[in-house]
Amino acid sequence: VQLVESGGGSVQAGGSLRLSCAVSGRLDNGIVIAWFRQAPEKEREGVAHIYFGGGSQYYADSVKGRFTISKDDFENAVHLQMDSLKPDDTATYYCAAGSWVVGSLRRADYDYWGQGTQVTVS
Repeated sequence: VQLVESGGGSVQAGGSLRLSCAVSGRLDNGIVIAWFRQAPEKEREGVAHIYFGGGSQYYADSVKGRFTISKDDFENAVHLQMDSLKPDDTATYYCAAGSWVVGSLRRADYDYWGQGTQVTVS
């Protein structure tokens, strides 16, 4: 599985950004695509995930109501719409893939990772 993120950038507090993750390779029926983020000197934390087969979503409490994860079956991509951004959302955002891990945002449950894209909120 290959994952390529895009869409990061700089935005003022209260603004919005949309991240995209292009997904390719051999995908099994249980594939789950997640977004994680890591700020300097902090642990990598799960933000949201979506079950690629059925579309069910799961969010970390810190982003509920502000972030929306979605999938585009035509483009084989997963998007993360981030609204009402705060300075605390500043981090490198990573796309990750795991199998049969619905409900989990544990880093160890995800086997494949993208290179990351930087999001800065000032």
